[in-house]
Order: sequence, then C-alpha cells, then structure tokens
Amino acid sequence: MLQIDEDACIGCGVCEENCAFDAIHVVDGVARVNDNCTLCGSCVENCEVEALHIEKSDQDGHVDLSSWSGIWVYAEFRHGRIAPVAFELLGIGRQLADQRQVKLSAVLLGHGFSDEAEQLIAGGADFVYVADDQALEHFTDDAYGNVIIDLINEHKPEVVLAGATAIGRSFIPRVATSLKTGLTADCTQLAIDPDSGNLLQTRPAFGGNIMATIVCPNFRPQMATVRPLVMKPLETDLSRQGEVIQVKPAAARMDSRVKVVRCVIEEADQVNIVEADVVIAGGRGLENAEGFSLIEELADLLGAGVAASRAAVDSGWIPYPHQVGQTGKTVCPKLYICCGISGAIQHLVGMQSSEVIVAINRDSDAPIFSVATYGVVGDLFEILPELIARLKEKR
Repeated sequence: MLQIDEDACIGCGVCEENCAFDAIHVVDGVARVNDNCTLCGSCVENCEVEALHIEKSDQDGHVDLSSWSGIWVYAEFRHGRIAPVAFELLGIGRQLADQRQVKLSAVLLGHGFSDEAEQLIAGGADFVYVADDQALEHFTDDAYGNVIIDLINEHKPEVVLAGATAIGRSFIPRVATSLKTGLTADCTQLAIDPDSGNLLQTRPAFGGNIMATIVCPNFRPQMATVRPLVMKPLETDLSRQGEVIQVKPAAARMDSRVKVVRCVIEEADQVNIVEADVVIAGGRGLENAEGFSLIEELADLLGAGVAASRAAVDSGWIPYPHQVGQTGKTVCPKLYICCGISGAIQHLVGMQSSEVIVAINRDSDAPIFSVATYGVVGDLFEILPELIARLKEKR
C-alpha cells in the first residue's frame, strides 16, 4: 500500500498533479490517498522530499501461496442458458485440477435457475457455487464483480478462469485488479508447470507474431480469460456426483450503480460460422472478390459457412463478420477447408482447434500445412472447380 510520511510531506501538490487515477489529493497541507490508487509509483517518483513510498505485503511482495487451492470456472449464464464456453473451461479445468490434485468448482450467478448447476456437474465440476437473486438477473460489472471477489476471498482458489466473451472481458479485469493479482487475457492454451505448479498461460502477443507464455508466480489467484472454441468440453456424464452450494451475497454487494432498463436479444447473425459443422475459408490467394464465388458455391454444396482471412476482409472482398482469426471469430467445426490462406499465426489461433483441416495452397512451404490434417499443393482455381464438379456428380 502507499504510505505517506506526514512529517516529511510539504503539501506541494506535485503528487496530485502527476496522478493519472485521481487517487491522491492534498488536504489541509498533507497528501491523502484514496481507493483509486493502483500503486503505479508515479507519485513516489515525483516526490522531491521522499514523503511517499509503497509498502509491499511482505518484504518480497509475495502472498502465502499455500493457503490457495482449487480451480474455479466462471460459468457465464445469459439468455436463460449457460454459455458454451463454460463447458469448454470445465474441460481444461478438469485437466488442470487433476494435475494439481485439487477440486474443480464452477461459479453460477444470475436469477431463475433450474437444472443449470447439475449441467455443470455433468460437465466436470465437483462443486457449483450458485448465487440466485433478483438483483443478479441482469449482468452489471460492479454487482457480479463484487460477488465473485467476495467468494474468492473466502474460498481462495489458486486458479480462476473465465471466457473471453463480452461479459468476461468486461468485469474479470476489475476482479483481478481488486484482488491485486495478475490476469492473462484471451488465452489459447493452459497448462500446469510440473516443477512449480504454476499455471502456464499462453496467448498471442505482439499482434499475433509470437505466442507468449505468462506465469503469475507470486500472487493468487492466477487468473485468465480464455477464447471460446479453443478448448474441448468433456463428454456430458449425467452420473457424475457433485455438490451444489447456495450462496447468499450481502444485498449491499449486489447494489449496482448501473440500472439495466431493458435487455434485447439481437436477431441471429446471418453469418453464423461459429456454429457451422463445416467452414470453407478463403484468403489472399483468391486474388479478388470474384474468387469468393468458388468458395460460396462449394459451401452451398456442403451446407457450410463461408469464412475469410483478415487479408481478404481488409481487401474488401468480403465483409468483416466472415473473418476468422485473432481479430475475428474463433471457429471449431468438424471440417475446415482453407483455400489460398498462407497460415499466419493470427489466422491459426482462430481455427486450429478444428477437428479436420484441409489446406489448399500453391506454396508447399506455407505455414498452414503445419496444422493441416490434409494438404493439397496446387492452384485452387484448378482444384476447386474439379471438387465442385465431383460433388455435383455425386448429387
């Protein structure tokens, strides 16, 4: 925490002028700090009389790691059902918990639940913490954040996972900040370090040009948001036994500064590549917008969704909702056919979990072949018409 030596402070106001978080003010000639402080250290660096210093929780700035145990998953509940990413997180969470020999728990917040807790147990959870309250009917950052912060402080899980969805990205950073721990966002891989027991959190970095593995060795919980559709859910096991724990949060902790006036469910997106079993994707190798006519014709024959690389979208050949990759959608179909896509890491993170990947590219050294189940080296303008003709014959 930030310590102020009142005897040394001269009330000059330099700290107040340099604080980007409105966390420190001079009151009655002495600097005072409030809850906005992030311990960034800017005021300490600018204090000429050295009246400010940051005091760590102990001399090393570490916490007692032995008191934290267990893997937790935030089970996002929206529009009357659990988001699919929750079951994906339970799949990887089960692996992590078994490696650490600890329990796997899910946290379910909202109102009007029926058998959702049992679904989470069937999906791999040992415990499900359920907070069912009218005040939690609609998601708000502060109410949901407060409830989870209180649960984490009480039960001390060593790992907390959430989906990198609009909701997860909205309030999980607030939770991490309040708990004074780290958060790795948009992870695509998770593992346990066999030597230290720390969570290895892998995500694209530097615009997707490298994959960075991040650890949080000195603070708990270790927190990560995970991209939807990159982890595999477990097979549903209705015979699994688990415990449902009803939670009654304090009313004050569910009192939100945000009032939801109305919740409107958007009409289904016409470009529904996320749920398609077969996806046909085109890239720069299609050469122009007309090239996508081949992709669309093949997709019609296979009942598939049409996707694209960022290069094709940036070129204006196809609208953004079709984009797959780091800055687009993540897909995990049974069959992914990519045509004229070189395989930059930015695209791979959005489709590499597909069950079967077929790559068509004239460059035999294209990176896409490193993840492809089957690779075809050749001119797509010769291969696709032949494939379309064969499919039409079969019909």
